[in-house]
Amino acid sequence: MKRVALPELAPAAIHQPAGLHLLADLSGIAPQRLSDCATLESLLRQAALAAGAHVLFSHFHGFGTGLGVTGVVLLAESHITIHTWPENGYAAADIFMCGTAQPELALAVIEQALAPASRQISIIERRAQPSGH
Repeated sequence: MKRVALPELAPAAIHQPAGLHLLADLSGIAPQRLSDCATLESLLRQAALAAGAHVLFSHFHGFGTGLGVTGVVLLAESHITIHTWPENGYAAADIFMCGTAQPELALAVIEQALAPASRQISIIERRAQPSGH
């Protein structure tokens, strides 16, 4: 087995305590776009890379033919998750990234692929509180 060297990450990029957390409710999506694990896993991995994040691991689970998928992509910068309901044309995505990663770019990739008719996005700025407060 050949070992592949991973790029060195600056400690600040990995352990930065502040970040952006995007919560996306995406509706009006064609059901066939929401039920294939492999396609959704590939999409979220592409989204992470587009955001400048570093993928560590991913796991996706399908609930049966034509049914929803739940999945997570674990990042050095945090995570991207998705939960889908093809029967409702709906997907919930959760994108949290810290350091220099740009979660907005990940969301753009996801939206382009899923083509929702409507979207509702919540943005939370995560900030570490100083010790003792």
